[in-house]
Amino acid sequence: MNTHYMETLDWGILIIYFVILFAIGIWASSNRKKGSHLFLAGNSLKWPSIGFSMWGTNVGPSMLIASASAGFTTGIVSANFAWYAFVFIFLLAFVFAPRYLGAKVVTLPEFMGKRFGQSTRNILAWYTIVTILISWLALTLFAGGILIKQIFDIPMWQSAILLLLIAAFFTMLGGLKAVAYTNVFQMILLIVVSLTLTLLGLHKVGGVSGLVEAVPQGYWNLFQPNSDPDFPWLPILLGYPVMGVWFWCTDQSMVQPVLAAKNLKQGQLGANFTGWLKILDMPLYILPGVICLALYPTLANPDEAYMTMVTNLFPQGMVGLVMAVLVAALVSTIGSALNALSTVFTMDIYVKRMNPEASQQQIVKMGRVITVVGSVVSILITIAIDSIKGLNLFNVFQSVLGFIAPPMAAVFLFGVFWKKTTVRAANMALTLGTVFSLTVGILYLWVLPADKYDFWPHFMMLSFLLFVAISVTMIVVSLFDRSKKTENTLNFGAIIAPAKQVVLLWALLIVVMIGLYVLFNGH
Repeated sequence: MNTHYMETLDWGILIIYFVILFAIGIWASSNRKKGSHLFLAGNSLKWPSIGFSMWGTNVGPSMLIASASAGFTTGIVSANFAWYAFVFIFLLAFVFAPRYLGAKVVTLPEFMGKRFGQSTRNILAWYTIVTILISWLALTLFAGGILIKQIFDIPMWQSAILLLLIAAFFTMLGGLKAVAYTNVFQMILLIVVSLTLTLLGLHKVGGVSGLVEAVPQGYWNLFQPNSDPDFPWLPILLGYPVMGVWFWCTDQSMVQPVLAAKNLKQGQLGANFTGWLKILDMPLYILPGVICLALYPTLANPDEAYMTMVTNLFPQGMVGLVMAVLVAALVSTIGSALNALSTVFTMDIYVKRMNPEASQQQIVKMGRVITVVGSVVSILITIAIDSIKGLNLFNVFQSVLGFIAPPMAAVFLFGVFWKKTTVRAANMALTLGTVFSLTVGILYLWVLPADKYDFWPHFMMLSFLLFVAISVTMIVVSLFDRSKKTENTLNFGAIIAPAKQVVLLWALLIVVMIGLYVLFNGH
């Protein structure tokens, strides 16, 4: 991949695209009411912005490139990561969202602070900040840096700075509202471009029947036997929920659009819309990889499947549009992460600990300062990651998330579902549980790596086992905790029953998802 793929027309399209993007950002920020909340878009988001925003945060270019690569090497089995998510988005809509919105919180550490007290809020705030810096900002910048390095041939640190400048511009200008509105525009474009790519590929390979004949039969199964080294069904069934609960229900970057909903109904409809959009992950991102195998079976590096399809099937001008979309997906993820980072720091640490009397103006100023600081720190982490040579970074990232998730998932589930969970149990899970999880992770990835030592279970099974260990510890500590402190100042108000329209749309989504699972396991 080099700059020679970009003709004059492509460059023109890329420039027009950015002009439109900046115009939307400036318009959204000028529409923001004076003094309204920078972080929660003045609680004005409706379901389309919420759905597109959550999906946009979730769909980074690393996911596009990795999904096509997985499609090329293993077929549609990795669609489980997209389709199985509906269970946890449902949990967000019906269990967590009514409680988050009822408690009127701006951040999730604030919610847990009301449940377990100030000490838990502090631990969680720092925990969230570190996760956003590493798993959202640095890893996204790294993936984006690789992409931009390929297109424009500039070093990693320069491409990371370029991406951050664009994303930070939106976050500082208009807060969540600007991020949400630009997300809608970018995601619609992403759907159009990826769908065109899939349809062109299908046409070239001779339609659906031609594609089915051209690739191995096992490529169309969502469940692979337990002996499968990459995607055995049991670890996915047990391990994904741990990551799913953390990612979809308790991660500030993902949940923030729902916290900013105009009301609960819009939040639940937005989550539902995200569930429908997740169905598209398979045809839009994984299928191009499968089609690539049918068309270019000799491709040496599966990571190049997506760009191979783009450069071979798209005419001049369209390549520029794809570049625009990939950069857009990056900016969208980085923008959401920067906004979540400045929200948590400003509301949970600055306002709560340093300056409780802060005016709205000081809060906004602090949010902007943190956006800049977070950007600088994430560039440094990105450069550090870039210096690690010879690791298959995508696999490392996937498993790192599997080791970050168990403590958070356990604390939120117990905090909401079990009234007897004590403060000590929650704090132990967040501190010692995290140290334990990360130690196991370091052993698994570096000290006694799984590819050399075969006593390790699959990393998703490992994530499940860590979650079980932390949960059992929380139950034991809570039952034997003499102080019995369970701090509960959470007031959800009356939990409102979901609207008929919400129930109907969710029922429909559940039926469709079960249908898809039945359809793709019938071979």
